[in-house]
Amino acid sequence: MPARPESLPAKLRRRAGWLVRDRFPQRPVVREVQGVTMTLPWSHRLPDYARDGSPYGQNLVELAAALAAAEPGPLTVLDIGANVGDSALQVLDRADARVLCVEADPVYLRFLHTNVDADPRCTVVPSLLTPVAQEGAMASVRSGGTAHFVPADEAPDAGSVSQVTPEQLRAAHPEFDRLRLVKSDTDGYDVDLVPAVARVWADQPPVLFFEYDHVRSRAVGNDPEPVWAALAGLGYDEVAVWDNFGEPLGRVAIDELPERARGLDDPRTHGCEYWDVALAHRDDAVGVAAVRGLVTGDLPGPPQGAAR
Repeated sequence: MPARPESLPAKLRRRAGWLVRDRFPQRPVVREVQGVTMTLPWSHRLPDYARDGSPYGQNLVELAAALAAAEPGPLTVLDIGANVGDSALQVLDRADARVLCVEADPVYLRFLHTNVDADPRCTVVPSLLTPVAQEGAMASVRSGGTAHFVPADEAPDAGSVSQVTPEQLRAAHPEFDRLRLVKSDTDGYDVDLVPAVARVWADQPPVLFFEYDHVRSRAVGNDPEPVWAALAGLGYDEVAVWDNFGEPLGRVAIDELPERARGLDDPRTHGCEYWDVALAHRDDAVGVAAVRGLVTGDLPGPPQGAAR
């Protein structure tokens, strides 16, 4: 989705450009996105979303920078669904950090390696992170700059991908044992993955940042609402919310989220497609201060007529 509302002619021009670029989707192009140079597939939508001074994606960067500035030593970041490494590159441009990039899609992995392999601050894990070990093979299906994963028999031409659980990931990478920030963008699987990761690192409760999307979560068979009770049970009690354009909306108590977010089932009425959300553990004073410093005020209620 574009980073902010467009005129009809601009929207038509953008979509016409997508049709051309999608004919050669994996052609490598070098782009400067929000001040950071990276190599992207020609079909990737990020330059469109981040155009013209848009705040798209900068909430994560600002959060990482705030955490890094408040504490000594490099910020340890887990980037779930690292894609081409755009989040990692932008965080590293602003903060003293180390990033563990988890990505399974074979096409995006090639671009991820191109973008980060020369930087010793990045470690790439070429696997699909799953809450628990899966019995069946999984395959990647991509579209326009993002990917989701389905049982391999639903995409027989895609090839299966390797998998890793949060427990296995932590054991294999002890340099990230004191994890400080988790970013997750996995097209509907975040509501299962983020609590699983938070449980595994519960002794070092990291700040959590993820995409909360009712439509995509339900499309892949996940009920999004239980994520809030799961995270509340782990000690997270307040949520900062941005819309999918990257504009801050406000903060809200975690127990109010299931009711407040139900309008996201109808994005046309609710005014945005999904939320970016950030949470710090109640005992993490630095994390709480960083999150509250980025988003002030209370989250407004859904627009009149939103789905309930």
